[in-house]
Amino acid sequence: MNNYKLIINLDLKRLLIISPYFPPSNTADMQRIRTSLPYFIDFGWDVEIVSIHENYTDINQDPLLIESIPNSIKIHKIRALNKKLTSKLGIGSIALRSIFSYKKKVNKLLRLERFDLIYFSTTQFPICILGAYWKQRFNIPYVIDMQDPWHSDYYNNKPKHQRPVKHWFSHRLNKWLEPIAMKKVDGLISVSKDYINDLKQRYPQIKNIPSKTITFGIFKFDTEIANKFKINFNTPLYSNHINIVCIGRGGADMYNAIKPLFAALKQGLFNDYNLFKNIRVYFLGTSYAQSGKGKKIILPLAIQYNLQDYIIESTDRLNYYHALSILQQADSLFIPGSDDPKYTASKIYPYLLTHKPILSIFHPNSPAIKELNKFAANYTYSYTDTLLTNKIIDFLKKIINKTINYQEYNIDIMDKYAASNLTKHQCLLFNSVINKNLNT
Repeated sequence: MNNYKLIINLDLKRLLIISPYFPPSNTADMQRIRTSLPYFIDFGWDVEIVSIHENYTDINQDPLLIESIPNSIKIHKIRALNKKLTSKLGIGSIALRSIFSYKKKVNKLLRLERFDLIYFSTTQFPICILGAYWKQRFNIPYVIDMQDPWHSDYYNNKPKHQRPVKHWFSHRLNKWLEPIAMKKVDGLISVSKDYINDLKQRYPQIKNIPSKTITFGIFKFDTEIANKFKINFNTPLYSNHINIVCIGRGGADMYNAIKPLFAALKQGLFNDYNLFKNIRVYFLGTSYAQSGKGKKIILPLAIQYNLQDYIIESTDRLNYYHALSILQQADSLFIPGSDDPKYTASKIYPYLLTHKPILSIFHPNSPAIKELNKFAANYTYSYTDTLLTNKIIDFLKKIINKTINYQEYNIDIMDKYAASNLTKHQCLLFNSVINKNLNT
């Protein structure tokens, strides 16, 4: 990205961002930082990033992501322990493999340069315990971005096959590490208000620290990049079908949201086969496993409904701009939510930018329903809706008959949720943290 000039201003406050995954690594948890980078300087903050060199990760890489990074941003890349060696000890986490490298590198930076604040924006939460260490040693406040819950009992009552790998170990590790970071944190940002409320209830010491619910931003520049390079992307969609696309993690926690779509499609095929026979629903990039090693979790559910000829699942992760290109080619998009009521889908903003008809189904208490309603996304439902099957059938008929296609979502709200505006809110919170520390 060449449209951002390097501005040197000694009055700028300095922010050190801890983001273990960073382009070209293709992960969801670096997206907030990536889309905020062009705007931090507009709100008085000069930033540097410390990330793990992509050669030490086993994450899919998307070199095109680098196109969106301003040339002026200074990025420090560190090493991590070799996973082939640490896995023999049962340790595969990139956070645990890199924590000592992070400590060494950031110690050096903090000795040589002035930084006003450290910002952890990652779901690799064990790294965040270093915030308390750096605060004690260098007297620098820190903010944590809670994109997911850190320590959670969510999976404790789930069947063993639905729990993450090594859940027993990670659950106990998280329970031990979370308070180290949280009891000393100076500010919290989160995609969900519930995450902040839970933490402040769990740790009374932080009940009065600055905190803010900030979703991921709408970054229109991504659409330009996807369109610029779309000739390079293959499409898995069939030209002679009605293609409904869902891209992103799949899981048994989403079954309650997916089952109504499958039930409606099955009923539609039974009642009017010729009308519904050309529908295909794609679930792409459903696993975080390495390419070719993911286990399908949506297709087995489709088989239960006898819909295996109409549901396509690919577990392999897609490069980010490839995914955007596929979304733009679809006839309609589908967003299923988790059965966790605190879940809010960060993917809704790239979906909205396509202006495609979106079918969204969430837990009745999910904040995502309220967010989508703000945009006038009219096909957003709770999976407890007693009339849901009929509503979905009606939606599918409109897609088939092309009576709905381009959707003009609420422009004013889209501007409100633009990455530039949400970066402003991050910086306002940073300022609050700095001012509070100056006054104590």
